[in-house]
Formats: sequence, structure tokens, C-alpha cells
Amino acid sequence: MSVMKRSRVLSVLVGGVFCVAVMSLYRMLELMQGAELQKGDTPAGQDEDLSRLQQKIDRLEHLLSNNNRLVATLRDSLLHRKASWEMGGANVSSDSALIRANRLPGCRLAEEMKEGTNGVQLLDVYNLLPFDNPDGGAWKQGFEIRYHGNEWDEQPLELFLVPHSHNDPGWLKTFDSYYQDQTRHILNNMLIKLTEDSRRKMIWAEISYFSKWWNDIDEQKREMVKRLVRAGQLELVTGGWVMADEANSHYFALLDQLIEGHQWMQRHLGVTPSSGWAVDPFGHSPSMTYLLKGAGLRDMVIQRIHYAVKKHFAQQQTLEFLWRQSWDSSPRSDITCHMMPFYSYDVPHTCGPNPAVCCQFDFHRLPGGRVFCPWRIPPQPITEQNIQERALLLLDQYRQKSRLFRSPVLLVPLGDDFRFVESSEWDAQFSNYQKLFDYFEQHPELHIKARFGTLSDYFEALRRRLSAAGATLPTLRGDFFTYADRDDHYWSGYFTSRPFYKRLDRTLEATLRATEILFSLTLAEMRRFRGDGRLVADFPAREHFQRLTAGRRSLALFQHHDAVTGTARDPVVVDYGTRLFHSILNLRKVLQSSAHWLLLLDKSQYHPDQSKPFLQMDDVISAQDALPQKTPLTLSDEPRSLIIFNPTEQLRTSVINVVVDSPDARVVDAETGRPMTAQVSAVWAEPSQASTEAFQLDFVAELPPLSLVVYYVTKASAGSAHRALYTFHRRGNLPTIQSEHFQVSRPERPEADSPLSLSNKHLQIWSSAETGLLQKLRLQSGLVRQVQVQFLWYGTRTRANWDKSGAYLFLPGEEGAQPYSSSEPPLVRVSRGPVFSDITSCFQHFTHRVRLFHLDGHAGRSLEISNMVDIRSEVNRELVMRLVSNVSNGNRFYSDLNSFQMQERRTLAKLPLQANFYPMSSASFLQDLTSRLSLLSAQSQAVASLRPGELEVVLDRRLQQDDNRGLGQGVTDNKLTASLYQLLLEDRRGGAQEVGGASVQHLSLLAHLTSLSLCHPPITMVSPSNSQLPKLRPFLPLRSSLPCECSPAEPEDAGGHTGKTTWNHLERLRVFFLSSLDCRKQKVPHRKWLSSSTGRASIVAPPPNRHCSARGACNAEVNLDDLFSPLQFRSVRRSGLTLLREHDEPQSARQQQPPRITRLRPMEISAFRVEMD
Repeated sequence: MSVMKRSRVLSVLVGGVFCVAVMSLYRMLELMQGAELQKGDTPAGQDEDLSRLQQKIDRLEHLLSNNNRLVATLRDSLLHRKASWEMGGANVSSDSALIRANRLPGCRLAEEMKEGTNGVQLLDVYNLLPFDNPDGGAWKQGFEIRYHGNEWDEQPLELFLVPHSHNDPGWLKTFDSYYQDQTRHILNNMLIKLTEDSRRKMIWAEISYFSKWWNDIDEQKREMVKRLVRAGQLELVTGGWVMADEANSHYFALLDQLIEGHQWMQRHLGVTPSSGWAVDPFGHSPSMTYLLKGAGLRDMVIQRIHYAVKKHFAQQQTLEFLWRQSWDSSPRSDITCHMMPFYSYDVPHTCGPNPAVCCQFDFHRLPGGRVFCPWRIPPQPITEQNIQERALLLLDQYRQKSRLFRSPVLLVPLGDDFRFVESSEWDAQFSNYQKLFDYFEQHPELHIKARFGTLSDYFEALRRRLSAAGATLPTLRGDFFTYADRDDHYWSGYFTSRPFYKRLDRTLEATLRATEILFSLTLAEMRRFRGDGRLVADFPAREHFQRLTAGRRSLALFQHHDAVTGTARDPVVVDYGTRLFHSILNLRKVLQSSAHWLLLLDKSQYHPDQSKPFLQMDDVISAQDALPQKTPLTLSDEPRSLIIFNPTEQLRTSVINVVVDSPDARVVDAETGRPMTAQVSAVWAEPSQASTEAFQLDFVAELPPLSLVVYYVTKASAGSAHRALYTFHRRGNLPTIQSEHFQVSRPERPEADSPLSLSNKHLQIWSSAETGLLQKLRLQSGLVRQVQVQFLWYGTRTRANWDKSGAYLFLPGEEGAQPYSSSEPPLVRVSRGPVFSDITSCFQHFTHRVRLFHLDGHAGRSLEISNMVDIRSEVNRELVMRLVSNVSNGNRFYSDLNSFQMQERRTLAKLPLQANFYPMSSASFLQDLTSRLSLLSAQSQAVASLRPGELEVVLDRRLQQDDNRGLGQGVTDNKLTASLYQLLLEDRRGGAQEVGGASVQHLSLLAHLTSLSLCHPPITMVSPSNSQLPKLRPFLPLRSSLPCECSPAEPEDAGGHTGKTTWNHLERLRVFFLSSLDCRKQKVPHRKWLSSSTGRASIVAPPPNRHCSARGACNAEVNLDDLFSPLQFRSVRRSGLTLLREHDEPQSARQQQPPRITRLRPMEISAFRVEMD
């Protein structure tokens, strides 16, 4: 015994020493960083010293990580010994004291202190975990759970069995096929079986299916549904149109699908959701939790989390926590989150840690059915003869699972994909479980109260138990990417799969947002014009509203976690694409019609003909799998009207391009007659062959916020237009260049071997003359960074019996990335002109272009990068674009979460390559002490920084095989796919904001505006070539730009909460959202310009636009009347994010008279229900 005592004392001392070392290292790091921050401005000549210092800091952090791993190893070893000493003769599962004993006393104290102030940081958890994946026994990815049996004597186990059926709105079948074959039968049976016994309950998540079924049932059945909902037997959880993906989706689209679902629930059922249910998305984002909390939800359940993280949380009894935003120092954004501990959400993995036992209680698998238990022990019907043995076997699993949580309340889901289709399954599950529940009730010595329940039932009981015990849940910050379900199988492939449709998703999103805004402004202007609050009689408002609703629902449906992810079967992808395509075409009709009325000087001349619209788009999309093609405009001496809509809230200087039939063209402002700076470029039919019939006309447009501006384009005198100048480069023989209307030169040596260079007043770039690929950037400030663009291939594993990459998984070959090479050297084409200059590299599998705009605004401060990719000839390959720079970022980089916030990433050597890829919705950056390099994207894809200074994105994937996750096919339906980026280099000074013990970084204001322009480009429409056209005038709804931190994210028509929604009611209600920036800790020398997008990055940049300020970010009060002048509001009322009337401010808070002042907190999205005069 004395030996054991000495061992324990020694363990405590060693643990204490390591904890002191850890805290000392943290303190040393803080001092070093603080010393650097106090230096202020640093001369450019000290860049190398700063880089060396950054590298030392990175090495120090690496040492800290090693210490953490050593402490973790020691802790696990001592835990194993303690278990063998104290629990050798215990019953089946460990006491909570054993779980808490995982930590040495000294480290436990440090962790408890940290948790008391800051909570859990997932980045710290990743640093701590060894990711070693030992065999856990029955719970393969976990550990053996022990208990004594008397833990529930004082507080009986309270169990809620929650029946559910996960219905994918498209995956192996289309949405409509699933509905016809399975979903409608599930819901029909639900109505019957829940009505038979008031003790039965169920939850349902996908409103897209529920609303379709609702349309099919009669009024009597609808009343039955309402009774079940009111009685608490049926709960609609989350309330989204779909169970959305949380990696690729933009927050606009996430909110759109929540609004559609919540509005439907309120309108038809008179209820609002309170709990979230996300059991199948492949990883989880805090952006989604923010939206759920803002929509009125209090609780949520998540499932697909890395198995090592689940194990760690189970050991710490932190599977239930308050999920807090990384940038929020208050509990305002907290939402109670329950993490399911085991492998899956199916029955074998939900009752307890042993799936072989749990499967015996999935009564859908009774012998004789189509489904069986793979562990080869089938379920047994519950009888008087076996009920005691069966009940105790199940109770043991419940008790083991309960030991992973801090309260004696237990949530056990009962269901799987498309369950409860047949009436017999309802009977088998409910009747057998009810017998078991009755047995538990008849035997109080078992100390368990079990019943069917909903999520609301569970969380209400949890709160009650925690309150009675005076206990609180820990807080957590961070995200749950990248997900792995077993071994080294990381689900980072779907971040890029089907990139063509990921781009189409953003096209619909931008079109929908622009159409919502213009349609809302049109209705408001019509009522103002008439003076009686009514609309123009022949304006097809009802038809347009139906098109808007269909567009919202198409976008909402595509946010499903097997749609935007690119993980559905080929015919299902075509179905999704067709829906997106038709919605874009229909929304364009609304845009054209709205613009038509707004632009007419004489409104009496408005005579719409929907078969022959007055305005046309300047491009055509011919099919769901085709890229847009510009329609050539026929020019003459008579002016053609170009109408440009600016869908953003700031005045912007943009380059507009159209295709014309003449190399001589002229553009003037229709109001003033002022000629616009323009450039005519070739349209290249082939890399070396210019079209002789079509020419690209680009001109610089000044676009006021939310405006429709009219320009005239006419044919100009021969030779009067500025034409681009071309230079061609190619190693070896240069092909014959066919370019009749443009000057082409071929450089001679030694000029041909010199780097290519482009510049404007803000930056200069250098590229390789051999490949045309970028090599270096230099800012006007003098900052220079090596930034080399490379293209590489990833293959997949080749060993027999090894899993390979597929739609979900990224499992690269052992050789890693291989440099791209082709049989022929690329043709490099350089163009120079007054509006832009660019370098285009034509490779076999892609055309790569970098373009520099000669503009004063923010568009001139970044480098546009575009790729046109075609890998249809390849087998098991993934194409990557990599940026290699000398930015000293160490192992840290940042990627965005749903275009809402930036998340720090740490590249960890202990993880496989595929684990270090993360989702990038629209932005990622590297930074060191003096610079930041940001890559802004118009589409979502995977991103990684595998080595210091590197940033790479996956452009496309072509994979011949299934990856054994149920899809049953590879990814071989590749398309010619466009991707678009902006590359931004910025000077940087200062440090990051510290929130909750972690660094919080955000895009700069310049990067935010650049990203906004990238995702929401101007929309161009053209009028017929007819001299008898009515007079048009520009439409300018706002006197000035909104503050850069405020934007109406989505005007929305909000219906009432009655069963019938009339058009008259809908048309009066408009809603806008405001995203507030935060200016805390902003220190920008000489000018009070904020350098933040949705937060607080310390980026030094001059104001990118003289019309764009960040006023109001520091001032929490905003005058809405001034902000949106000259628009006039009859009333303004704050609501929840999904505009449910239950979440409206009380009647007494309604602001009837101006000035209407509202308070906006940093990083807040606010929703308002407004009526316009």
C-alpha cells in the first residue's frame, strides 16, 4: 500500500510540474507577443527579424503542444492504473468520480480554473488529443464504462425515448420520389398511430416534406395534426425547410431555409420550434447555432462529430454544453447543445455503448423482416417470459450511457433513415417498448422512469434537474470540423464535390437577394406613386411573388446536407440543378419586370408583355449544366440602353462588361451624356483565335447604392475606341495568332525570358513568362510578398482493400500532391488596356487568369483570379490551386464559417493530410506580424495550409469509386466549371482581440467589401434596339450609402399566422436585416476608418471607398429613418431572425413616429418587420 501511495504522490508532483511548465510557456508567449505589440510601427527593414521572431513563437507553441500531449499520455496511463486498482471488482460501468479522475490534481485545478473563466476551446482540445484511436471494446471508439449500481438511488434515471425518422430531401432518390415512395406513408401512419395512444410521441424535422404532405391531406386530417402538436405528441424540431449542411452553405441561405420553414409552421400550425435536431450534417458550425438562437430556439442536438472528440467529451462529461460564439464574451448567444456520444443516430448506436445489444431493441429488425442485425443477435418480441431479462439488459445500456452525462436525465433516439414507413413497424416499436416501460414502472427498485418523449420534454427535464442541483453546463467555443467517423476517414472531400453546382447555388443566392430587394422597392414605390397604398393594376405582383417563393424554396432545398455537399446520386443532382436553373430564370423575370416599371419616366407607358419583356438579361443560361453565355448586342448609331442594377448598399465603382458586334463602341451616362472610360477586348474562340464577330466591351460604372443606372452604348467611329494590346508567350514554337482587329506582339529574347509584370496605382504583380503563373506582389506602401501560384494533382490510395476517395471522403495517395504537368507548354496571353490588364495561361485541363483593374476603389486593390477547369478526361484525380508565399504564419491560418465569421485553424502534424482540410465558404487568410494574405472566393470549396506560407484550394474532384458511405457511386459527372477569387495583400499592425482566452480575427473592411462585390456583382439588362423606346430615368432609392457594417441582407415577405394568407396582407410587410460590425480595439493611425468586416481584424488600410464609412459600428444606436432615407417607414418593429410574430417586440415597443432608433450590438444580425409609406 505504501508503494501505491508513493506512486500517487509522485504522479501528483509530476502533474504539478507539467502544469506549471504549461502555464509558464503560455505566460512567456504572452510576454513575447505583448512586447512586439508595444513596438508600434515597425520599419520595413526589420521584416526578417519579425519573421524570425514569429518562427520562434511558432516553435514555442509547438513545444507547448508536445507538453500537452505528454500530460495527456501521463493522465491516461494513471487513469488506467487507477481503474485497475480501484475498480477491478466493480459492476459494469465507471462512476462519475472515475471519469473526473482522468485529470491529475494539478492539471485538474488548472482546467477547472480555465473552464470557470473561459470554458472549453475546441482548438485546445485538438492540441490535447493524441488521435490514437485505441480499441475501446464494445464501444470501439470509446472506452469501457463502469458503474456501481447505486448511483440512481437518490435521483432515479429519467429516460426519454424519442422516435424519429430522418427523411433526406433527396439523396439516392429525388425529393419527389422519396415523398411518393416513403415519406407520405410515414406521415400518414404517424397520424393514425399517434392518435391511437396518447403516450406515443414523435419528432419531425424536414418542413419541405411536411408542407408537401400537408397540401395533400384534407382539412379533417389537418385538424388531427394540430391536435397532436398542441398535445405535445408531435414536435416539429429545428423547423428548417431541410436539415441543412453547415460547411458549404452561406448564412444567407441557411437563414432563408429557416425562414421558409418557420413561417410555414406559424402560418399553418400556429407553433414555433424551440429545439434543433441536426443528426446527419457532416460536421457542425457555430454560425448555425447563432441563427437558431436568433430564431428563438433554446436547445439543439448534434451527432456527426469526430469520434476522438466525442470520446474526450464523454470522458469529461461535457457532452452537454452551452455553445457560445467565439467573438462573444457574454452568454447572449449561448444555446444548450447535446452531443450524441456514439457512432451514429440509428438504434444500434443510441441506447448505449454496445451496438450488438442495442440492435436487439430495434424491433423493426425482428426475424422475418427485410432488415437484420449485423451482429447476428436478433431482437426478440417482448413477452411475459423474457421481459425481466430483456428489461435488465436494456437498462444496463441506459445506465452506461447515463454515466457520460452530468445529470440523471437521458435522451435516447429511436429511429433511422426513412423509418416508420410501414404500419407494422409502428406497432412493433411502440408496443414492445411500452411493455418495457411498464415493467420499469412496476419495479421501482430499478430507479428508472422511462417514457416516449420529444426534445422539448427532454430539455425541460434537463433544465429542471440542473436547476434543482444548482449545477450549470460548461461553455464551449469553436466548430466541429473536420469530421471523421472512423480511422483516418476524414469527410473533407464533400467540401469540394460537384463544384459546378456549388457555384450555381451562389448564383441563385445572389439573384434571389437582388430580386427580393428590387421587388420590395418596386412595391413601395408603386404605393407612393399612386398615393392610395395600392399597386399598379397590370403589374403581375401575385405571379412575381409566387416566383420569389419558388426561388426561396429551391435555394432552401439545395442547402440539404446531401445537395450543396455534392453527395447525391447523379439523377438527383440533375433534379437539384434543374430546380436551381428554373428558379434563376423565373427570378430574372421578376427583376426585368420590376426594373421596367421603376425606370419609366412616364409610368402610363407601362404595358407589360411577359411573353416579350421590355428588358432582357445580357447573358443566357441554356441548361442546368451550362455556364452563362453573353448575348452579343447589335450596335448602331441609335443608342442601346444598358441598365445596371447595384444590389449592394454602398456606392461602388465597378467594371461592367457586355459583348457587342463591333470593335468600335462608345458608352455614355444616359443622364449626363458623360463618356465612360471603356476598353474593347477580343473574345477568344480558341486560345490563339479571336472572334471576328463578337467583341468584349468593358467600361467603368459609378453605381449608387441599390440603384438602377442607365447607360447608352452606340457604335463609334472606326479606331476611336481603346482596344486592348496583346502579347503572347510560349516556350518553343508560338502558334499562329488570328486576331484581325487587335494589335498582337511577340517578345524577342531577352525580353521573352523576363518576368511578366502588371501594375496599377495600388499594386504590382510579377508572373512567370513561361507559365504566366503569379510569382510576387508589391503594394504601393512598399510591402512585398512572394506569392507563387501552383497547380497540383492529388490521387487516391492504390493498395488493394484500402478505402479510396469518394464524394464524402478525401483519402489521398501516399505520394501526396504532385505538380501539374502537361505534354505541351501553356500558351500565355497578356492583355493591357485602360480598364484592366490581365495574364491568361491556357493549360490542357484549365485556363487560369489573373486580372488587375485600373480603378481607384477597392476593386483596384485586389487581384482577380479565375479558373475554367475541365478534368473530365481524368481518373481518380483532384486538381488543386496552391499559393506559396513567404508569409510567416506558422501552423495557423483562418477560414470562414458560412461567410459569417472567421475561424482559426491549426495545421497539426499528428493528423493525416486530409484532416487538415477545412470548409471555406468565401474567405481564408494567412498572416504574420506585418502582413495578411487573403483569398476571397465566389464559391465554397476545401482549403488547407499544409506548410507555413501556403494556402491551397481544391478546384474539382473526379473519382471513379464509392467511398462506402451509402451513395453507391463515384463522382464522375464533372462539368466545365468556373471558379472566381480575389487575392488581397494587406499591411498589418496590431494584435487580435482576445475573447474567451482565444484569438479572434476577422476580415478587414477592405476584404469584406471585396468579398461583397465578388458574391453580389452588378446585374446588367439591355433594352431593345428601337428608337421609339419610352424615356428611361435612373432609379436612386437611397440618398447615400449605408454604413459598410450595415446591410439589408434579405427583404422578406412575412405572412400572418392564420391558415389563409392573403396577398393584401403579404404585400404590406417588408423586412430587412442589419449586420453590425464591431470597432472595439480598432487602432488605425491618422484616420478613423474601421478595418473590419464582420468583426475586429487589425488591418491597416486607407478607406477603400470615399463613400463608404463604418459609422455606427462603435455607436450602438442607429437611426433607421436616416439610414434608409428617402424611403419612409410607417412602422418598424424588431423581430426574431425568422420573423415569427411571437418574437416581435411587444406592442408598447412599436416605434410609430420618427426618429426610430434601434440598438445594434457588434456581430449582430437583426430583423425588423416594417411597413413602408
